[in-house]
Amino acid sequence: MSDNNVEKEAGPPQESSPVVDSQEPEKRKREYKDFGHEEEGPTHAKIQLKAEDLYDKEKVDLETIVVDDVFKLLQTDENGLTTEEAQRRLEIFGPNRLEAEEQNPFLQFLSFMWNPLSWVMEAAALVAIALSNGEGRAPDWEDFVGIVLLLFINSAIGFYEERNAGNAVKALMDSLAPKAKVKRDGKWQEIESAELVPGDMISFKIGDIVPADSRLTEAINVSIDQAALTGESLPQSKKTGDQCFSGSTCKQGEAEGVVISTGPNTFFGRAASLVGQDDDTTGHLQKILAQIGSFCLVAIGIFVIAEIFVLYAGFRYRYRRGLDNILVLLIGGIPIAMPTVLSVTLAVGAQQLAKYKAIVTRITAIEELAAVTILCSDKTGTLTTNKLTIDRNTVRTYGPFSAEDVILLAAYASRTENQDAIDQCVVGALGDTARARAGIKLLDFKPFNPVDKRTEITYREEATGKLKRVTKGMTGIIIELCTRNKTEEIENRLEADVEEFAQRGLRALAVAYEEVDGDDPEGEGNGFELIGLLAIFDPPREDTKQTIDDAMALGVKVKMVTGDQLAIAKETGRRLGLGDHMYPAKVLKEGPSPDSKFRSLDDMILDADGFAGVFPEHKYEIVKRLQGLGHLCAMTGDGANDAPALSRANVGIAVEGATDAARGAADIVLTEPGLSTIVHAIRGSRIIFQRMRNYSIYACAVTIRIVVCFAILAFAFKFDFPPFMILIVALLNDGTIMTLSVDRVLPSSTPDSWDLAEIFAYAVAYGIYLTLSTIALVAIAIRTTWFFDAFGVTLTNGATSAAGNHNDPQLHMVVYLQVAIISQALIFITRSHSFFFMERPSFALMFAFGLAQLVSSIIAAYGDWGFTQIHSISGGWIGIVWVWNIVWFLPLDLVKFGMKATIIKYLRERHIKALAKETAEGVPIVRTQSRVASINESLYRNRVSFIRRAARKVGFGQKVSVRPEELQRFSSIQAARTGATLARHPSRTAQAA
Repeated sequence: MSDNNVEKEAGPPQESSPVVDSQEPEKRKREYKDFGHEEEGPTHAKIQLKAEDLYDKEKVDLETIVVDDVFKLLQTDENGLTTEEAQRRLEIFGPNRLEAEEQNPFLQFLSFMWNPLSWVMEAAALVAIALSNGEGRAPDWEDFVGIVLLLFINSAIGFYEERNAGNAVKALMDSLAPKAKVKRDGKWQEIESAELVPGDMISFKIGDIVPADSRLTEAINVSIDQAALTGESLPQSKKTGDQCFSGSTCKQGEAEGVVISTGPNTFFGRAASLVGQDDDTTGHLQKILAQIGSFCLVAIGIFVIAEIFVLYAGFRYRYRRGLDNILVLLIGGIPIAMPTVLSVTLAVGAQQLAKYKAIVTRITAIEELAAVTILCSDKTGTLTTNKLTIDRNTVRTYGPFSAEDVILLAAYASRTENQDAIDQCVVGALGDTARARAGIKLLDFKPFNPVDKRTEITYREEATGKLKRVTKGMTGIIIELCTRNKTEEIENRLEADVEEFAQRGLRALAVAYEEVDGDDPEGEGNGFELIGLLAIFDPPREDTKQTIDDAMALGVKVKMVTGDQLAIAKETGRRLGLGDHMYPAKVLKEGPSPDSKFRSLDDMILDADGFAGVFPEHKYEIVKRLQGLGHLCAMTGDGANDAPALSRANVGIAVEGATDAARGAADIVLTEPGLSTIVHAIRGSRIIFQRMRNYSIYACAVTIRIVVCFAILAFAFKFDFPPFMILIVALLNDGTIMTLSVDRVLPSSTPDSWDLAEIFAYAVAYGIYLTLSTIALVAIAIRTTWFFDAFGVTLTNGATSAAGNHNDPQLHMVVYLQVAIISQALIFITRSHSFFFMERPSFALMFAFGLAQLVSSIIAAYGDWGFTQIHSISGGWIGIVWVWNIVWFLPLDLVKFGMKATIIKYLRERHIKALAKETAEGVPIVRTQSRVASINESLYRNRVSFIRRAARKVGFGQKVSVRPEELQRFSSIQAARTGATLARHPSRTAQAA
């Protein structure tokens, strides 16, 4: 029998449990017998029935519709569809995928102007154009146009960056488009799965994902893993006429089938629609934005109210003059660019992560990833290679053969084509797979089957012409076959070796050998002799140990979460340096034993290095409990049933090769295997977090600086700064600050978190210090003649003092230049942890800052705009302002260090004490918020996710679970409904007939 022919008759894969292998066929027979599948033959569907009639078993037994009727219903045959007919059906049924919502570009652009901070600016624009009428003066068109322009510039920058990042990420996502082998025009070809239509003939083999719901027309030893859909833990054998569902994986054999349903009409599509849609709820960053926004709005509100009382009630200002002062606070105090800057920072970060083959599907997950303290990772394929390997260091020999000889003879007893996982790893251990058949002539081959639990080869050795036979398989089976060296000593050694392998989580594969007398391949041999024991395991990836070390150095604890056996998990943990404090999943239900060192299940979960025998519902429980202990948790997953845990985790990560459902539920999708991508993403997210934190301190400080400064100037000197010049300051600031999205920063070595008390404390300190710098300048110019006497400068009309006119146009320009320069320079203080000159900024930030200062100085030197009460100043004044700002800028680092040593130190110590108290009392750190707070935060939510998550997904705690006979029934209903749709849309060929 040829090697190729034998392999088509192969049984289930060798790595399956022996007990399961032997019992599964009987179990399935009993199951079918209960429903009469074997007692009654298949019936023909009454094709004239309506689709709804097919639910009535009195009219038609849906479970037994034969494949011939499926062909009739779908108006197709075994030659498949023509290209023209397939295109027609694609228009009828739509693409074979769950459709994602497309973001309207115009609405995406406008969404940047829809948050409370923008509303204040929009209100200021209305004040400038509507409320400023009166006193015989025209509306304030200049301020109105300036405010609208500022809003549009911010929105345009944010829109452009997000679209760019979205396109980069989408291009990477498109590379994941699955392929399908389909017969069109009578020829087999490969197309994208999205182009499949009902009636297509498809083909798939071992390792392929079933591209659409189908009925099998040919099946050769087919075993399908439906765990991602139905939760069945073991692959199911399939025969001709059975149904296969989209998203399931072919574990063995090869098959052809006819597509009966696609896209949202598939089993998964229907089931997912029951669970509901992702509502893009408010995330962690939106809550932070809301709190920062509230801080700024409260600060502005306090001083606006103060100005209303002081200027109108106290100073008896006329309507328009007081309104201009209020506009200064509204325009200058609002960090209008904050949502855009943070959004652009995240968008640029998403592009950078895409270079590491990580697709960000929820942009704010980048910020949450920076704060992750625990990463729960799958073992298979993420920590390990997902490729069984012979462990050469542990090969045991019992006869005259060396370890290399044992591996070679085991490879002889393995298939070289259409291999299962065991045969593949044994042959692969040779290095050159051609050696598995070199120097021998295959005479007979017996593949693995659930009864014998071994493979066997009879071959002629070409060098000597002798017939020889080798078998490999389960240890108990092989030792029973052996007769030549089966001594008590050998059996004791074998038992000890197998026990050692089991304790280490290694699978044992025994190999035996005999010689055959004569030329009859089926003749008796001289008796099998046990020659060796191979250890098979799934080895760690080459980079995994270093990656785990890197993650731990970043303060992230890695926990292994695997469905494999406990012994295998412990062995992998030891090899990776993760530790072997592993527990079986049952402890999540039973809790720690009475004699355990753990007081509670939460203590055990926190201490554990990993869990074995885990199902998707266990993942959900682990994440939920870790979050309850105050940790931000990332979870990896690959199946549809992992969706609840991926959704529950602060950051859900779909690993390479994950199902569409897992990708839909995840926040980050990996397109390369391994854990290193995740650690790159953590490091990248912390860089992005630092950029956002630096900007947040800056934005709040500028708000305090503008609001407090100009309110005090108005109260103390009746100083009326022109609103238009504040617009210029804001515009130049925003242009410079946008470059923070690509600034050079050092990532934190520990998980980041938003400590808003620190941010606000720094902001108040910096803001008050900068306020003093401006008030001192104005006070000296108004109360003294020092500037005029010492430097020979003058004001309007040669005035040598501002005492007579506090609102001199040139004094306005001096204040404008001073505020513009030192406010922007503050960013170099907030972005550095040490002295500002110790941490080099990016070229983009330096260039933008230099350009903005050049523009500000040119405006100061040549700006002569009568409508806004300013006048150009001399070079002397420009020099005075620059020197003044440098003198005030240098001590800013001392302010930072003073804050760290006093107030920030106190805040951190208080936070640590509160954290310890809450942990001791078992109070969850994340508390439920009021509805009002939730509504406030939702106003900041990101409405522009690059790739909408799959519109429907299998979600929180709900597992699709359907009995086999119901699956059969469902597939018949699908076929009938598809047939009814085709009947309503007949092809021209059918109409002609």
